[in-house]
Amino acid sequence: MASHASHASSASPTSSASTARDEPSAPSLLSAEIALLRPRLEAVSLAIHDRPELKFAEYHAHQVLTRWLTEGGFVVESGIPGMETAFVAVHRGTRPGPCVALLAEYDALPGVGHGCGHNLIAAGAVAAALAVVRTLPAHPGTVAVIGTPGEEMGGAGKVRLAEAGVFEGVDAALMFHPSDRSVTTQHALAAAHLRIDFTGLSAHAARSPWRGRSALAGAQLFLNALDSMRQFVPPTARLHGVVADGGQAPNVVPAHAAVELFVRDRTTAAAEELVERVRAAAEGAALATGTAVEVSETGPLYAERRDSLVLAERFGRAVRELGLDIGPGAPDEPAGSSDIGNLSHLLPVIHPYIRIAPPGTPAHSRAMREAAAGTFAHDRTEIAAAGLARVTAELLMDPQLLDATRDEFAAGRPTGADLSAVPAAPSTGADLSAVPAAPSTGADLSAVPAAPSTGADLSAVPAARPTGAEPSAVPAARPTGAEPSAVPAARPTLPPCRS
Repeated sequence: MASHASHASSASPTSSASTARDEPSAPSLLSAEIALLRPRLEAVSLAIHDRPELKFAEYHAHQVLTRWLTEGGFVVESGIPGMETAFVAVHRGTRPGPCVALLAEYDALPGVGHGCGHNLIAAGAVAAALAVVRTLPAHPGTVAVIGTPGEEMGGAGKVRLAEAGVFEGVDAALMFHPSDRSVTTQHALAAAHLRIDFTGLSAHAARSPWRGRSALAGAQLFLNALDSMRQFVPPTARLHGVVADGGQAPNVVPAHAAVELFVRDRTTAAAEELVERVRAAAEGAALATGTAVEVSETGPLYAERRDSLVLAERFGRAVRELGLDIGPGAPDEPAGSSDIGNLSHLLPVIHPYIRIAPPGTPAHSRAMREAAAGTFAHDRTEIAAAGLARVTAELLMDPQLLDATRDEFAAGRPTGADLSAVPAAPSTGADLSAVPAAPSTGADLSAVPAAPSTGADLSAVPAARPTGAEPSAVPAARPTGAEPSAVPAARPTLPPCRS
């Protein structure tokens, strides 16, 4: 009897240690959940990809995403006045804590479709959020998914949502972006979105052209002035646009012409200074051609982005563990602009880029559009979603990470700082791997259903590309009435982190 007791006593710690070693950690459970969600992630992504919709008219994408979130136990509010395709989905925890928002973009480009891969951004954000609440059902705080329409073409959906109070109380906002390279951080340019309208006087272009004043000539001279200016602007600046209206008939002197133009530079101040030079060029062109000109902004200026280097480092660590080679971007690498730049001056954000296409594939291209529907792109989105889920869970469970993130933001770390010089947030043993996930009670994770369907399976939404018109040629149905982007967003009744 004594010998048996002694044996049991010596065997028990070994057995407990073995059980502790064999029990999966929270990070591995998060990745496993993402893997279980992969079929739905891909179906949702392809459903959005195959029905491209322009800014503020993303009704199909909104339906597909909010259905998935509702089935996953999130409370969804939609129909924010002035932004009918925005939504806020929340999963509140069992006790107070931080609010972490995953951002979904889902608008497409005219003539190209999803050449920016927003279908992957949206599906990955929802998968990440679902993985967190299923792995940690008793989590503190709030997990939110915020649907942010109208990122392209100066729509400034995130700016409008912020002005409406949607981001009040949000401690951090996370998203990823498809690309031809993988980087944890990358600077983004400030961008002004302008429309230059010239007004002239119509006349018969052959019989009496001298009685007219060509608005198109004003636009042409203005564009020539911009070309002459390019040598004398900083190398970081970008001036690019299109003729939105050049007249209606070749035998009529155009009484109206318009140019839509983006003016970019590394900082808001630099972009605003360049706008004044552009304005002067437009006025000079009008004076020379006997026309009148009006320069207006078609949407809010996009600010330069400030990435949270603390959270970017955590994301990089998480995806490197999953086999993705990633590091910080070069501070002088060419860049675009996004409305998350404005958000980054209000709260900590990350916006890492994940390679889904061969290096050198241009963004906003048909090649990138085709890549965004491929298996490799969805493999990489699965990794990105796991990384976002890991950062979300760590922010919820590790108070020191949250404090480090807040401290960095308050200090206003300069944009473009070298990530390698920034130490990781101190864990002091409070890493997520030490936080038990939901009690397993011996149940195998593979037995967890992907998501309750409640009879509304996504199979009702065709994932296959429709026959006939090319997706990029499918116009988004825009509601009649005022242009949505011109309507200010009213304050919603349920900002995600305000009880």
